[in-house]
Amino acid sequence: MQRAFYGRIVFGASAALLGVISLMWYDSDTWQTLRQLWSLPFGTIVGGCLMTVQIAGGMGIQFPRTAHLSSIVLCIVYLLFSLACVPAIIAAPAVYVHYGSFFEQFSALCGAIALYAATGRNAAAFRRVARLGLALCAISFTLSQIFYLPMTASLVPKWIPPNQNFWAIFTTVAFSLAAISLLINRQTRLALRLLTLMLALFGLLVWVPRLIAHPEAHGNWSEFGLTSLITGAVWLVADL
Repeated sequence: MQRAFYGRIVFGASAALLGVISLMWYDSDTWQTLRQLWSLPFGTIVGGCLMTVQIAGGMGIQFPRTAHLSSIVLCIVYLLFSLACVPAIIAAPAVYVHYGSFFEQFSALCGAIALYAATGRNAAAFRRVARLGLALCAISFTLSQIFYLPMTASLVPKWIPPNQNFWAIFTTVAFSLAAISLLINRQTRLALRLLTLMLALFGLLVWVPRLIAHPEAHGNWSEFGLTSLITGAVWLVADL
């Protein structure tokens, strides 16, 4: 547990942040792909309860006595969040953004599984599940950046040399190499450490400046929270 201390902090704090902003602002920019929860019977209540549980889970994993139970809670929450993305995929299977949304939530599930493996029994099996699941997520992130390369490039700060397209292509290649490493289980820890660093830089260089410039934009908060959550998830898998 001690080795995964910092990863747990990032993952738990991000889970709590996403829960808080979702309870504060009921709009599509905040909930994004999870807004289909509203279409369920008593959807507002269901969504609010899940976000409240996410906050409790994010706080609970910070303490050794409650970390194991909280990891199970977060596994359930992120499994439900992943499943909530499936109807959009079925409705528009040719639109890749829906697959990307699914794997964003699924990457959080992999982080929760990694934490469960670090705090419970049958660690080897759950480690394998977390690693292979994250490999699929890395493949999805690669494809998302390929299909939406101009949009990806537009997010890169213009002041970073040599240019935006270079870094969009560079990070796409980095995602693909991480996916390969995770799939074949070679240099896995190095790949996960570098992936964690890259995702952390996404949050610091892309979303923090946007938050400072436009704190009123709810989408900036949700994107920052989600990026931080995925960063924490990869960190937890790396600590295994």
